[in-house]
Amino acid sequence: MKKIFAILLAATLVCSCATKSSDSTLHRVMSANIRITGLEADAGTVNEWDSRKEYMIEVIRSYTPDIIMMQEVIYDSYAYCKEQLSDYFAFGFEGPEMDPFTEGYHFIGKNVIFFSRERYEFISAGCYWLSEDPVIGGSISWETNRARHANWVRVLDRKTGKQMRLIDIHLDHKSQEAKVNQAKLIVHEAAQYGEGFPQIICADFNSRKDSEQVQHFVANGWTDCYDQLNGGVEFGRTAHGFMGFDYPKPGARIDYILTKGAAKAVSCQVLTDHCGDMYPSDHFFMLAEIEIE
Repeated sequence: MKKIFAILLAATLVCSCATKSSDSTLHRVMSANIRITGLEADAGTVNEWDSRKEYMIEVIRSYTPDIIMMQEVIYDSYAYCKEQLSDYFAFGFEGPEMDPFTEGYHFIGKNVIFFSRERYEFISAGCYWLSEDPVIGGSISWETNRARHANWVRVLDRKTGKQMRLIDIHLDHKSQEAKVNQAKLIVHEAAQYGEGFPQIICADFNSRKDSEQVQHFVANGWTDCYDQLNGGVEFGRTAHGFMGFDYPKPGARIDYILTKGAAKAVSCQVLTDHCGDMYPSDHFFMLAEIEIE
């Protein structure tokens, strides 16, 4: 059985691996909602974290990303990803809101940014909470169902000497009021940087592209990479409940890579990897190649 799985895994990765650009100055940026672990619905199935975690890392590695921005990271997934991706610097898990706990899910899934240790030099980083009191860890407002936050990292590309800012986000999944206000806070915070300063967002917005919250980003100078590069043609559902294209109800893309300033995407795709019934997560990941002008 293990031999069969290995063969299927190898075939899947060979068939689905993105073509890597010959331009080594491009930044390969991946957005990956990896799903909260330990959920009762996943217990005893191929969707359980311990069943899919190795495959998930194999899929991520196959695309050779320079930057990976994950959502829904908790203790066990953070420890595993940090160990398996040790050639990346990881930022964004620890915080005062996590200090009372040592394991499990406490209704805060962290947005963790991984960036290549070899390629990038760390400049600065921070976290703010998507609430009316953004400096307080775990704070909530606007009837949000979960405490939500934005993690950001500023890095220097050793290849080009250029700096850029990476922002990792997961908006609320219930309250429309919260989604709109969370989006406004992110846009407002990012606007303090110079108009041309390159910024990249990876996000699960829990929102369609025509929603008020997504359009607020667009109206304030942010570019939806997938929408721009695919002529506005919608992909369809990216949150697929471990069913991929077999999900019984139609849906829309809720995962995004956005750019602003001198950051420009030259390619952007939704990654649909799976090995039989096994998926890396209940979301399709996204990958963009981005140049800094």
